[in-house]
Amino acid sequence: MKRIVVLGSTGSIGTQTLDVVRRHPDKLQVVALAAGTRAEELLAQAREFGVRHLAVGDERLAGEAVADDLRAQVEGGLRCVAAQAAVGALGVAGARATQGGLRAAASTSDASNADARSFGAERGEGSLGFGAQAVADLVRLPEADIVVNALVGAAGLRASYDTLRAGKVLALANKESLVVGGDLIMPLAAQVDARRRAAGTAPAHGPAGALMPIDSEHGAIYQCLIGEDAREVARLWVTASGGPFRGRTRAQLAGVTAAEALAHPTWSMGAKITIDSSTLMNKGLEVIEAHHLFAMPYDRISVVVQPQSAIHSMVEFSDGSVKAHLGTTDMRIPIQYALSYPERWDAPVAPLDFRTLGSLEFAAPDEDTFRCLALARAAGERGGTLPCVMNAANEVAVAAFLAGEGTYLGIAECVEAVMEAHEAAGVQRVESLEQLEELDAWARAEARRSVR
Repeated sequence: MKRIVVLGSTGSIGTQTLDVVRRHPDKLQVVALAAGTRAEELLAQAREFGVRHLAVGDERLAGEAVADDLRAQVEGGLRCVAAQAAVGALGVAGARATQGGLRAAASTSDASNADARSFGAERGEGSLGFGAQAVADLVRLPEADIVVNALVGAAGLRASYDTLRAGKVLALANKESLVVGGDLIMPLAAQVDARRRAAGTAPAHGPAGALMPIDSEHGAIYQCLIGEDAREVARLWVTASGGPFRGRTRAQLAGVTAAEALAHPTWSMGAKITIDSSTLMNKGLEVIEAHHLFAMPYDRISVVVQPQSAIHSMVEFSDGSVKAHLGTTDMRIPIQYALSYPERWDAPVAPLDFRTLGSLEFAAPDEDTFRCLALARAAGERGGTLPCVMNAANEVAVAAFLAGEGTYLGIAECVEAVMEAHEAAGVQRVESLEQLEELDAWARAEARRSVR
């Protein structure tokens, strides 16, 4: 039985993770859940799966009626003290954390954090916390084996960092953890891998599995590389659907609305990642992730448009052979593999029927029209703190577009402006989470002034 923590349990990846648990109750047990603002949905999930360690990112909800129901769930008939004591001490940092970036995610008061951590920890009772730190604290639960990080945006970086620091397996759906902090995350993952091998808890063959990618593209590459010699890999091919605007010109994109951009042709995802998919920023982020995950130089990572989304990614080898990973366009497949590795469990969806698939198309991405892909690649190649700044600017620009405060083409313009400002000031070597938090805050403020 694998015991899992799901951060971002009410979002797209989180709810699909819980569906995998429903299908394999003999193999998976949920021990903790965290959500940003959807406390009612979190409560329903906790009741269904019998979960008594809960966290809500929005501190303001600690005073709402739903908080009493959450407390009743975690108490299990026992008296709750610390969760109520923490309410008065909390500020607004956690409420900002879901959209305010790295600094907001780290700014909850130390006293409140201590209360949230101490509630029930020694007595084996449940726990309930409010705020960004309470969400991150769940990764240190002693009974947890795997942490599914499905948090949205840069706020997920600290949770990934703390997961690996605690020696847990990280099932990673949060792109920004590697985009922003890959230089910090990958050395930690290597340390956990080494400890797993030394303790005999790693698989006998293949990667040790401390960091399991949930992204369909990286999960595909991960599987294609098993049993192969990394020195014989010539190129990674990251596939893209092309999004809803494939084939359009910049002029045709000038008046695009949020509703149009949210209509993805093949995948069902959250709002932010769906917009990123339409601008091809999502592919740019995935190129940076692939660089970190597979220690691959950027000049050997290529993006190819595959509109049917049947091929999730490919690996090309030195002898000209290519391995491609194909499957149904359903995120439960890569989620389940991240949880089941090194085993394979019964499929969570109907398998792909090649008799009805039809043709497979391939095309080069249009980086002149969809400029976010080139911007993200440029940030990755430059390295250091530039990806952090690029990512923060993109989050602000996408949020502004979704709110009707910015334009679709203005997303790339905003990102480019903030990147140029950071390069003029001087790109730094990545040293710490605190450094990244400061730059993230600076980039967000700069981006708000550059929304177009």
